[in-house]
Amino acid sequence: MRLRGGAAAAVVLVFAVAGCKAETTVGSGGPEETGGSGAALTAAESLTVKGRAPKTGYDRDRFGTAWADTDSNDCDTRDDILKRDLEDVKFTGGDCKVSYGVLESDPYSGKEVTYRRGRSQVDIDHVVALSDAWQKGAKYWDAGKRIALANDPLNLLAVDASTNRSKGDGDTATWLPPNKAYRCTYVAAQVAVKKKYQLWVTAAEKSAMEKVLKGCPGQRLPTGGNPTQAPPRFHAD
Repeated sequence: MRLRGGAAAAVVLVFAVAGCKAETTVGSGGPEETGGSGAALTAAESLTVKGRAPKTGYDRDRFGTAWADTDSNDCDTRDDILKRDLEDVKFTGGDCKVSYGVLESDPYSGKEVTYRRGRSQVDIDHVVALSDAWQKGAKYWDAGKRIALANDPLNLLAVDASTNRSKGDGDTATWLPPNKAYRCTYVAAQVAVKKKYQLWVTAAEKSAMEKVLKGCPGQRLPTGGNPTQAPPRFHAD
């Protein structure tokens, strides 16, 4: 199991109790650094609590063109995450467009999943769903911040498509990965994204986050990823 969702390679120590395995992993493109022991729970406790705003006005286009190259590396964001999270990667026409790879241990289901371009069983999940973000602060942002969130590696994860479809736009209160060993890492990632982008949480969501993280009190907080403002050349409807 790999901690994914940042921008630069790092060695990540994941502590776990009650369903989260203790391990040391080297994540390709993992977080630049992690907070101290217990930082994830502390961060969760600090999140602002408000009610969920109406979904009125939400549209994927409000977060810009899907998979924009906001880090200007000449590869789109989807391929960046596939390269980061898959093993045995093969490309078509250069070293950007991923044509094949293996998700050796899908974080959501724990099973091995093969990626083949055009008939993929792999999704790139927004750990904090964009519609959830919209209802918890993002509707009030400018386009540059929304585009940044949609393409931030801290908020992106290659996962099994069928398992991901069951998530929808759920938050921690309504959906957790079936793979219980990944739940501490998953919730810590959601907390990290919400803290980084100053998104609020509902009371039920915060309670659910704290419940999971109290079961792994040493869980660290992933950090890193891209800036919270996309370059000005990117636009959203």
